[in-house]
Amino acid sequence: MAQTSFTLHAQDGQARTGVISTPRGEIRTPAFMPVGTAATVKGMMPESVRETGADILLGNTYHLMLRPGAERIDRLGGLHKFMNWERPILTDSGGFQVMSLSDLRKLTEEGVTFKSHIDGSKHHLTPERSMEIQKLLGSDIVMAFDECPALPADRKRIADSMRLSMRWAQRSRDSFGDRPGHMLFGIMQGGLEQDLREESATALIDIGFDGYAVGGLAVGEGQEAMFGCLDYAPGFLPEDKPRYLMGVGKPDDIVGAVKRGIDMMDCVLPSRSGRTGQAWTRRGQINIKNARHAEDPRPLDENCTCPACRNYSRAYLHHVFKSNEMIAGMLLTWHNLHYFQQIMQEMRDAIAAGTFDAWEAEFHAQRAQGDIEPL
Repeated sequence: MAQTSFTLHAQDGQARTGVISTPRGEIRTPAFMPVGTAATVKGMMPESVRETGADILLGNTYHLMLRPGAERIDRLGGLHKFMNWERPILTDSGGFQVMSLSDLRKLTEEGVTFKSHIDGSKHHLTPERSMEIQKLLGSDIVMAFDECPALPADRKRIADSMRLSMRWAQRSRDSFGDRPGHMLFGIMQGGLEQDLREESATALIDIGFDGYAVGGLAVGEGQEAMFGCLDYAPGFLPEDKPRYLMGVGKPDDIVGAVKRGIDMMDCVLPSRSGRTGQAWTRRGQINIKNARHAEDPRPLDENCTCPACRNYSRAYLHHVFKSNEMIAGMLLTWHNLHYFQQIMQEMRDAIAAGTFDAWEAEFHAQRAQGDIEPL
């Protein structure tokens, strides 16, 4: 099978653009990964997600192991065939969901025992089992199993958790083995403690991974604190490997992360916002449920080429949302995913041209204008 690689094409300040090559296709970086939690990006057909410009999707190990089950997906030909997405897929390790969604969990050196949020059934997840599940799913980029402490937490709790995650990272590496055509990413932890972040990065580099994630951010610490951490954390990681910021985020979070050297991001925000009537545009956020849109014949954004903006008015989108029609969430999700991918393409172009600072200034200036005036 063809090998994987990461090639940097240009850098402007700390912002980078390049390509992750996999047997299932190239991933242009910086990359935004739509989240397909249960083997689907909610409200979207896979071919529609691809049309927005997405090169890669994210799947959730925790959700898929509980339903329909990794062994079943394997029997049915793997996750790509199962969900009709033949391009790259990254799967998370399950650690974050275990910590955030499961009741009655028990954490030990060996792993985590927890009860399913679906039916209360008991499960045991370890680094070895996480690697096994992700292999059964057939994901192209596999994440090491880690522990995610809830913040705020004291320094000792953060340090103990980080060091446990590093021991689990070694076990993940050992269990992953040699799998040509697939990549294994380690996950840096350490909260907002700079020395713990550096210790974590050093441990991961000693183990050796194909890429490195910055974990434990976007968990309620606020943008200023997150950016403060990103001012130094990516610099602890190898320049010749992809850097992935997990669970981010809003458009201005994404731009700020890329500015600080991040190559990959994921978030449920575009699809979740679409289902609740929120549209993200270059001029900020729009709540289509507001009465001001009821008789507005204009599109969400006159410069957007997505189907929602090409073919439908704000008035129509307002109507179908008020009527609880499925098409409302579908169209807004498509628009949001299109906009997020447009941001990524514009950043890739700006970094390659050496004009990232000017592009960023214009990005913030447009958002500061706010939405167009009501008719």
